[in-house]
Amino acid sequence: MSLANKSIFTVVYQKITIIKSVMKTTFVILLFLISCITVFAQNTNPNYDAELAKKLDADEYGMKNFVLVILKTGENKTTDKEELNKLFRGHMENIQRLVKEGKLIVAGPFGENNLTWRGLFILNVKTIEEARELVQTDPAIRAGIFDVDLVPWYGSAALPEYLPASDKIWKANP
Repeated sequence: MSLANKSIFTVVYQKITIIKSVMKTTFVILLFLISCITVFAQNTNPNYDAELAKKLDADEYGMKNFVLVILKTGENKTTDKEELNKLFRGHMENIQRLVKEGKLIVAGPFGENNLTWRGLFILNVKTIEEARELVQTDPAIRAGIFDVDLVPWYGSAALPEYLPASDKIWKANP
């Protein structure tokens, strides 16, 4: 093989090596860009509404802290119908007041159970202390008809948004 042929082969080999290197680099950059786009696409919500998230005090995941209240059978076992009616009327009025103030998001009774659980509240407050103050405004709790367990709960900040719809579907006031 002549010296001219060897140098042509050397030049071609060098060009091929450069092309391979450029292709590898391009491929790595392309993979990087695709992975960045994929990660970004998976972590962003196209329906995100910053104004609503702020109004609802949502964190970056659309969540926030609430307090779950378990109402349990209390120590007061009175059978006085008049007293019970008065306490339960006050209980329901207190629920309505807390809803109007935006402090009570969910309330309702449990069915029969052997846990002495009577009902639950989800309070739109951040601390157990705030929840404790609010439940003490309930006459049935103050009178010992109900006892309560208070538990921090992390849930969807959009939970309060169901309240306007729930007010449109009941026929009779309990």
